[in-house]
Amino acid sequence: MAEMTIKETNHRRTGYRQSLGDRIFDVVNYTLLVLLMIVTLYPYLNTLAVSFNDAKDSIRGGIYLWPRIWTLENYKFVFENASIVQATWISVLRTVIGTVLTVFCSAMVAYTISRPEYVLRKFVTIAFILTMYINGGLIPNYLLIRELGLIGSFWVYIWPGLIGVFNLIVIRSFIENLPDNILESAKIDGAGDFRTFFSICLPLSTPVLATVALFTGVWQWNSWFDVFLYNSSYEHLSTLQYELQKTLQFSNATTKAVDFSAMQARSSSQVTPVAIRATMTIVASVPIIMVYPFLQKYFVKGMMVGGVKE
Repeated sequence: MAEMTIKETNHRRTGYRQSLGDRIFDVVNYTLLVLLMIVTLYPYLNTLAVSFNDAKDSIRGGIYLWPRIWTLENYKFVFENASIVQATWISVLRTVIGTVLTVFCSAMVAYTISRPEYVLRKFVTIAFILTMYINGGLIPNYLLIRELGLIGSFWVYIWPGLIGVFNLIVIRSFIENLPDNILESAKIDGAGDFRTFFSICLPLSTPVLATVALFTGVWQWNSWFDVFLYNSSYEHLSTLQYELQKTLQFSNATTKAVDFSAMQARSSSQVTPVAIRATMTIVASVPIIMVYPFLQKYFVKGMMVGGVKE
């Protein structure tokens, strides 16, 4: 018995022994991953350090990963600006409402075109896919939005992107992989399409719905070009990302120094364009960074299952 134990132990040790080539591969692999992590994290950490550093001191440069003179004046200046607070509220609203409606509507359409009894499902699927390759262009889209009366409206952020074709295909692939006997048993028990969709399909599709919600939420939160096109003249409908975009443009332009001086005169904080740019970048990125860890497990599972058709 002892001899068998010794043989098993030696076998296990031999099984975990790596060759010289495997060790070199691991060293090179880990080194590249560490370098990639540093290259990825350094710009964000540097921006974070600048946002917490004294604005005038930041002009000297030499700030890398740690503030030289700690201060909260940059954040105080940003949040004292009424337009920033309003823009943050609009960004939160469009992200929450847009994500919920997009996921729900995309799931309903995906469930419909995934049902084999729907005779037009192939035609409808092809029609949706064609929109990924054929686009009317910027001017026709603007004219359409104007004719729909969405210029100067909050809903211009929601309706045009209500159903994303990529999200639709991912959800449909996931639903098609669900066991047919579950859906058939629901029909045998007398459940209609709506009852089957809400009671069975949606709960089983949580991973892919969370994946689509993450995609949609990030897109809604980071979107600024639609604000520039349709609502740039309506300050009460501006979003945080659009305000950040204006700040980035403003920081690189010398012709608007008078505007910045007027902004600074309304605040007791001593700030600079560089400090405000860093602070706005951190403020705009923190919500997504906080949400992503909670959806990561669903994101990986949803992409694996929703992207594979058995």
